[in-house]
Amino acid sequence: QVQLVESGGGLVQAGGSLRLSCAASRRTFSRYVMGWFRQAPGKERQFVATLSGTGGSTYYADSVKGRFAISRDNSENMVYLQMNSLKPEDTAIYYCAARPGVVRSTTPADYDYWGQGTQVTVSP
Repeated sequence: QVQLVESGGGLVQAGGSLRLSCAASRRTFSRYVMGWFRQAPGKERQFVATLSGTGGSTYYADSVKGRFAISRDNSENMVYLQMNSLKPEDTAIYYCAARPGVVRSTTPADYDYWGQGTQVTVSP
């Protein structure tokens, strides 16, 4: 069982930056693939970024590539999402998710554990 708690969301103007954090409870945190997803009102949950247990392999949605960066600190059981050059269309609730094993996935159903989400609002 892994408990995930996100933080760092808020209101920012277009072009600004935010850094989301996700704290994980599991001591074997490095054995989990981590992902960030987002969900805007009336829309399905959407893949944002994922990285391997070691942090050495990352993958991003085309819509955020070059603007967002996912990273992790296994010594602190933390995963981060640095978001730069934010756009109004990035407005959503952002969720941290964990998947046991080594295979990354962009599919929400493949992730076993989810945080409660943190709201990100980007004003024009």
